[in-house]
Amino acid sequence: MSLTHLGIPVDQNTEFETVIGLEVHVQLATNSKQFSTARARLEAGKSVTDEAVNSNTTPVCAGHPGTLPALNKTAVEYAIRTGLATDCKINLKSIFARKHYFYPDLPKGYQISQFDLPICEHGHLDVELGETGEVTKRIGITRIHMEEDAGKNVHMSGFSLVNLNRAGVPLVEVVSEPDMRSPAEAGAYLRKLYAIVTCLGVCDGNLQEGNFRCDANVSIRPKGAKGFGTRAEIKNVNSFRFVEKAIEFEVERQRQVILSGDKVIQETRLYDSQKNQTFSMRTKEEAEDYRYFPDPDLPPLVISQATVDAIKAALPELPDQKRDRYIKDYGLSRYDAGALSSTQSLGQFFELAVKLSGTELAKSLANLLIGEAARLINDAGIEIQDSKFEPKAFADLVKAIADKTISVTAAKQIITILYTEGGDVGSIIDREGLKQVSDLSLLEPIIEQIIAANPKQLEDYRSGKDKLLGFFVGQAMKATQGKANPALLQELVTKKLKG
Repeated sequence: MSLTHLGIPVDQNTEFETVIGLEVHVQLATNSKQFSTARARLEAGKSVTDEAVNSNTTPVCAGHPGTLPALNKTAVEYAIRTGLATDCKINLKSIFARKHYFYPDLPKGYQISQFDLPICEHGHLDVELGETGEVTKRIGITRIHMEEDAGKNVHMSGFSLVNLNRAGVPLVEVVSEPDMRSPAEAGAYLRKLYAIVTCLGVCDGNLQEGNFRCDANVSIRPKGAKGFGTRAEIKNVNSFRFVEKAIEFEVERQRQVILSGDKVIQETRLYDSQKNQTFSMRTKEEAEDYRYFPDPDLPPLVISQATVDAIKAALPELPDQKRDRYIKDYGLSRYDAGALSSTQSLGQFFELAVKLSGTELAKSLANLLIGEAARLINDAGIEIQDSKFEPKAFADLVKAIADKTISVTAAKQIITILYTEGGDVGSIIDREGLKQVSDLSLLEPIIEQIIAANPKQLEDYRSGKDKLLGFFVGQAMKATQGKANPALLQELVTKKLKG
């Protein structure tokens, strides 16, 4: 029996195209909730869900009969900021709607959201792809709408407990067009959007607390097909890497379903990061299932153009603008500048360190920050401001490299120590014995001994085997326990080998 998908014959050799659209829930960093006076955030690093269970609620949060919502003005301003920063059209009139579904953590039986007329529409993000960010792709944003968060269920054996501390926390949902064609593109889009909302200050960006979480709609189709396949929605993934891995798994799962002769079911799925697989949660609802209608307790949201203009004028420097400034002012590559401007905290750290070290050392500083330092903080899943790193330490580090006090290899070792325990760079260099040896009276005898001990290699080098220079340099570096000044050492070895 021949198999078809979207009317096109398929088999094991068929090349499928992935189609991805993302719905990102951005928790707004307002002090109070979307429609009540209950707190929406605590001090940095803590969530309202950390408070005593059900202590951060009001009758509005709990959906008591007769209560009326009152809209949070700051949340509206944050939504407009997000729309402006993503080149959206800001609708001067938008409508709040009731989105009906039953779930224990939704006490009213509906969620206040926006449907037909959201606050922002028709925007885009330009993302950089490839190892050096040399390829730019534009991904459309369908809409950005405001809504309230639900509570949190704690599932026990045979029953569930409900914590309403989070109920009513303000969100914006950023809905993309289905323009992404690979997990890498989805990851680049998410990282870019994250950089923007944290730069704007509209979101704290704590991924572990779900401040920025994503639903990924994934389908596949034979290459060249015009229509879309049946999509599955992967719900509530709060890690860039896990979103990419979840999409990778889902694409292969759908491919196997199609090639086995079955049909992909439109459903909501969850991702298990331990098993690296998605599993079915429930069938996917359509808009009509939610029975949207305008909320009778909330009048249309009407904004003046003057308000939008004032918010636009007050926008901070956005990540792309910061990247371009780093290229112009510090001579950084587009890739390095993009990496440093990818989060607000990393950019601030870099600029503080540059002020202390001098502009001429900016490139060296960038290499350390987006190399070894970034690896350590990324592996820990934290931002640089949450680590023991200090701008002064990195300024001292690049100065020590520049004046040949230490090697780049030693600098990487020092970064690991700074990450673990903090401290003063000079003290660490002395304590660990990491100073480079640049004393000719110490290096020359070592080199001469190595040459004398390897006459065959010396003869081969002098007969034209230039690659043996690396052998002699390596032996000399080993003899100095890696402390020799590499440039000086190579110069001396070359000179001695030539006699």
